[in-house]
Amino acid sequence: MTEVERQALWLSLQVASVATLVSLPVAVALALALARGRWPGKALLEALVNLPLVLPPVVIGYALLVGFGRQGPLGSWLHEWFGITFVFTFRGAVLAAAVMALPLMVRAVRQALEAVDRGLEDAARTLGASRLDALASVTLPLAAPGLLSGAVLGFAASLGEFGATITFVSNVPGQTQTLPLAIYSALQSADGGAAAARLVGISIVLALAALALAQWGHRRLARWLGQATP
Repeated sequence: MTEVERQALWLSLQVASVATLVSLPVAVALALALARGRWPGKALLEALVNLPLVLPPVVIGYALLVGFGRQGPLGSWLHEWFGITFVFTFRGAVLAAAVMALPLMVRAVRQALEAVDRGLEDAARTLGASRLDALASVTLPLAAPGLLSGAVLGFAASLGEFGATITFVSNVPGQTQTLPLAIYSALQSADGGAAAARLVGISIVLALAALALAQWGHRRLARWLGQATP
């Protein structure tokens, strides 16, 4: 591997890890809002959460560019007051990956929350636990396998993110050039076939390892919690 390829691999792992850590709490909050009860605007929220799944990634990247660019309403405010810039930066790549991975994480976490027996939560409430206590001591531990699966799935999706990233933060080696973008750059070169093949192989291995880890962790946690697994 060349130095540029090693940088792309390391940057991809960093972007995917930070994007997962940032988006997991948001995914849990959204999944709770969607899984529990009926309230006005729930259908709209669900549609907005799933929008990145049905829109072209380039559209999401353009929306991020409009909103978080230096001239955008959020981007200009963040830059003026906090000195935070997203375009052409590592944090911009993290934001793009997090937005694209979020719907997958919400789906996995929501399924896990909906599978939790509400009677156990009600029992905790009758024993004096507050709603927050029941959530922390009963609901989330029982949903832990789904939370793990969602986190690993989000990590794998972040590793493979391309369209939104290149549209929002461009393809800057060492700054925003993740594995998919490095593959794209290699394919644009007349003698980049070997480099592209190496990077494709690395991407496949990482994706398979992440998915295998998700399955293994889900089964281990489910057995530890006494839940049936297929």
